[in-house]
Amino acid sequence: MPSRSVSRSVAEETGPEPSEEQLAAALEQLKVSDLLVHSLSTISSLAYHRLAEEHRDLEQARLAIDALRALVPVLRGSVPDELTRDFEQVTANLQLAYADAVGTGTA
Repeated sequence: MPSRSVSRSVAEETGPEPSEEQLAAALEQLKVSDLLVHSLSTISSLAYHRLAEEHRDLEQARLAIDALRALVPVLRGSVPDELTRDFEQVTANLQLAYADAVGTGTA
C-alpha cells in the first residue's frame, strides 16, 4: 500500500509563532555587529556568485564590493581583529576577481 505524504505549511513545520516576550528577548540579545557580520558574509557570497561565469553580473558584483569596502571598517573594534582581516582579505580577493572578469570582457 503506497504511503500518503502529508503536506504541511511552513508555519506548521516550524511550530507556533513566538510570543511578544520571546521576540523582545531575542532582540535584546541581538547585536548590530552580529547582524553586520551576517550581512557581510551574505554579500560576499553573492559577489562571488555574481562573478562566476555562468551567473556573471558585474554591476551587482561591483555593488557588493563597494558595500564591503564601506561596511568592513565600521566593524573594526566591534568584532575580533581576525574577523575584520578576513573580510578585508575577502574584499581584496573579490576586487581581483572583478578586475579579471572585466579584463575578459564577458559581462
